[in-house]
Amino acid sequence: MSERDDTLLSRSANVARGLAMDAIHASQSGHLGLPLGCAEIGAVLWGRSLRYCPTQPGWLNRDRFVLSAGHGSMFLYAWLHLAGYRDLTLDELRRFRQLDSKTPGHPELTHAPSGVETTTGPLGQGIANAVGMAVSAKMAEARYNTAAHTIFDHHVVCLAGDGCMQEGVAMEAVSFAGHQKLDNFILVYDSNAVTLDAMASATQSEDTAKRFEAMGFDVQTIDGHAFDQIEAALDRARAAGSGKPQLVIAKTLIGKGVAEVAGTAKAHGESGVKFVEAAKVGLGLPKETFFVAPEVKEFFAGHEKALTAAYDAWKSTFEAWQKANPALADDLAVSPAYAHTVAAGEARKVPDVDTLFAAIPAFANDSKIATRKAGQDVLQPLAKAMPLLIGGSADLYGSTLNYIGDLKAGNDDFEPGKRTGRNIRFGIREHGMCGILNGIAAHGIFRASGATFLVFADYCRASIRLSALSHLPVLYVFTHDSVGVGEDGPTHEPVETIPGLRVIPNLDVIRPADPEETAGAFVAALDHVSGPTLLALSRQAVPLLSSIPVEERRRGVLRGGYIAKRETGPLEIVLLGTGSELQHALAAAEKLGPGARVVSMPCFSRFERQDAAYKNDVLPPSCRKRVAIEASVTSTWAPYVGLDGKAIGIDRFGMSAPGATIMKELGITAERVLEVARGLLAGV
Repeated sequence: MSERDDTLLSRSANVARGLAMDAIHASQSGHLGLPLGCAEIGAVLWGRSLRYCPTQPGWLNRDRFVLSAGHGSMFLYAWLHLAGYRDLTLDELRRFRQLDSKTPGHPELTHAPSGVETTTGPLGQGIANAVGMAVSAKMAEARYNTAAHTIFDHHVVCLAGDGCMQEGVAMEAVSFAGHQKLDNFILVYDSNAVTLDAMASATQSEDTAKRFEAMGFDVQTIDGHAFDQIEAALDRARAAGSGKPQLVIAKTLIGKGVAEVAGTAKAHGESGVKFVEAAKVGLGLPKETFFVAPEVKEFFAGHEKALTAAYDAWKSTFEAWQKANPALADDLAVSPAYAHTVAAGEARKVPDVDTLFAAIPAFANDSKIATRKAGQDVLQPLAKAMPLLIGGSADLYGSTLNYIGDLKAGNDDFEPGKRTGRNIRFGIREHGMCGILNGIAAHGIFRASGATFLVFADYCRASIRLSALSHLPVLYVFTHDSVGVGEDGPTHEPVETIPGLRVIPNLDVIRPADPEETAGAFVAALDHVSGPTLLALSRQAVPLLSSIPVEERRRGVLRGGYIAKRETGPLEIVLLGTGSELQHALAAAEKLGPGARVVSMPCFSRFERQDAAYKNDVLPPSCRKRVAIEASVTSTWAPYVGLDGKAIGIDRFGMSAPGATIMKELGITAERVLEVARGLLAGV
């Protein structure tokens, strides 16, 4: 690196420090430590190393940068502004952490500007997301690159701190990355020896380099303030050729530039703000706030020209690839990333619900299978109709039955020797799996899905919540949905899990009642692209509810709730059910007489999105006598049964016994529905 470049990078680093100081000082809130301590790393990344194009922020083959330590968001915002991203203006930096700004306290996909690749904040999640992006990039390389044209060859760079490295979700993800030999994943560890409460030595003592080497990483340790070492390490990581993911341990001084707090736990937050004026003088910055030196603007303007030239060269290659490979081009055109960038404004070429339903054969009238088995049957034709759909399981394919293709053959796995595989074996890493799925979804090429037992949603909840917050269309296929699990006992019986998931905003939880509703559930999930969907499927067999027409069951799921059995006389009572318990509501209605209606409610959130006329038609406000049944805690049924109705459920933990025995013991039966309904009708 020339002396001139070194000087400009140093000046850029200090300007970025000044922007972070000013934004955090203005808001009286934020985290100074990382933006100041990692400024040299930022200068090398955006000034030398990363492949990006500010005027084409959605470039399919751009490098992805993930700030896992999202509390240091002003690091990212400052560098995106300096790099020339048009929607990250100085005015937005001035509005840091303010209402409706593009500079929220932690980076968010739905609020932040171009250049923010994922929502981070909960520590470790960004590492898992970055691993998912690396998986997606490998899949894209294998599927779309040809001997004549390379259109995907980018890297994923993730910056993480001690807090991220201590989190379990991060360690699950990096263990997976090492095993999968994701050599396009570069993890930069901001090793400043400080956590929020104290020096890091109070809570950690492992040898990080040896730990990562044991997991299959190449490891380098550098001075995180030396430009030549940073650039050389990143260059080596990109060109390693070892078939291993890369860890760069960057030794840094947290809060560098504010002498009063640098190198201490106080530097982590905004404690150094009161020393900002003196710090800026020490960094050679004027008193002017939000100052960007002319020579820094000129440096990045020149760099943008080189980046744009690289993009233009790639675009020429891409256009030639399109002409030479029309089938592959049509395949890629379905992806969100293509529609948002290459073909901005064009409608995505995705199958509509009619096409998807037509691909799924109707189930035989005598079918009595678990909805997880129905899901297996439904998934196969849908996967053919949607070739970008990929799946995974947390070591439970034999139980969750969501393998795309032949499960027994197991011949379509994603692995180092076969990157085209559509099935990912995540191992017993439920939380890591869901964080990785978020990264695959955020990468924008493939439709991500994954599976485990429903009770383990609690291991995944933080990642599921971020998927919902980020509007990522991840599909969760979670099975063994109730005390019907039986002999495995209360540790594996998710009595409280479904209600707990229903309260997450922007998450659709669908619990289908039979195989045809299962078909509707999968189609609903794949048609929903503005947020995640969780399918709760049964282990135990359920009857085919053939008294309800196939189309009503399938399309009723799309609306979240529908009339499964209409009364034949004046309406007196409404029975509601979901999942394996809908059969009990239907059976009870047969004995209640002509005034009983049965409503299937597979998805509360979808039902709430319907217009008032539809909802009032399904659940007439005039009929206040209502009984709901579901094998879970009853709290989320209150809006539908009201003060005059009753929900039958399980407001306790389960037990170990055959599933049918437990259901009977806990009153999840048609007889119980009938008893409660007759009591309401009698006014008792």
